[in-house]
Amino acid sequence: MTATGFEKAPARDRRRFPGISSRAYEHPADRSALVALRRLTGFDTVFKALSGLLPERSLRLLFLSDSVRVGETQFPHLNTMLRDACYILDLEKVPPMYVQQDPKPNAMCIGLDEPIIVVTTGLVELLDEEEMRAVVGHEVGHALSGHAVYRTILLFLTGLALKVAWIPLGNVAIMGIVTALREWFRKSELSADRAGLLVGQDLQASMRGLMKIAGGNHLHEMNVDAFLAQAEEYESSGDLRDSVLKILNVLPRTHPFTAVRAAELKKWAETRDHQRIMDGHYPRRDEDKDTSVTDSFRQSATHYADAVRTSKDPLMKLVGDIAGGTADLGGKLRDRFTGAGAGANGSGTADRGGATEQQG
Repeated sequence: MTATGFEKAPARDRRRFPGISSRAYEHPADRSALVALRRLTGFDTVFKALSGLLPERSLRLLFLSDSVRVGETQFPHLNTMLRDACYILDLEKVPPMYVQQDPKPNAMCIGLDEPIIVVTTGLVELLDEEEMRAVVGHEVGHALSGHAVYRTILLFLTGLALKVAWIPLGNVAIMGIVTALREWFRKSELSADRAGLLVGQDLQASMRGLMKIAGGNHLHEMNVDAFLAQAEEYESSGDLRDSVLKILNVLPRTHPFTAVRAAELKKWAETRDHQRIMDGHYPRRDEDKDTSVTDSFRQSATHYADAVRTSKDPLMKLVGDIAGGTADLGGKLRDRFTGAGAGANGSGTADRGGATEQQG
């Protein structure tokens, strides 16, 4: 199978997933955000226009001329990882991969007709072999899911919004689409993290890689359990004001916060869904055409309902209370925003005031 690049088997014994569909590892929030994006007013028009206008050939020539293409004689260890990842996820055509000089650790999968994978020198120098294998699997997961098209459009629109920012209302519509794209982009990262785990099949390596992206190459100074505890504290601490600040902090980002990604991946690794995939029971690509859109909506809705019900975030708790018809909603809203809570007897201004004083 020289044409497809499967002539080299994985370096160690890893499970392979013949014919696996991206539905097997896609996060429900990824699918929901993409559906919402496609329903956004004006998105179809912009998408169709940009699909024909984006200079993809120019993009490919740029990487070909100003980056290093991975192959048997250039970054051969990355070439082996790439082929391994495509072999494990059964991606028949191996995407071209480039190493770009940039001290900031990063990787991306872009392209309209065919995906291109790009990793920076900062990332290559930061991660060890197993950590890098998870990242390469992450990018191959993007390729298998068809994420590259939307990611390319986001990159273009982000640059365009900056160029037309001086025109009155010129970037309002563009930024609306960019915001929706970023929301989907963040959710798609959770899906690709799962794909990276399926390729690397080493949860600790995936955790280490995310920790290094967050804190640099100082593993002797870091601890996985403590890092995951940060995510727990982030999700559960504060009041409604903190919840709003979390939303504002994440809006301009294309990636979820790293500690949150690590916690989400560990949670999925411990699920029955992950174990079933590892046992060889997963959706196949040849079944995709028969997939019910209604079922996908139902799964996404169930995921969000569960997320609201189990979340420790104050805003999500409030949403759950509203859905459940909690009494004294006005008092609850006031208490959450002020950081005050009712006393043990659940009544009285003095109780709430006392709690406020204790919090300083």
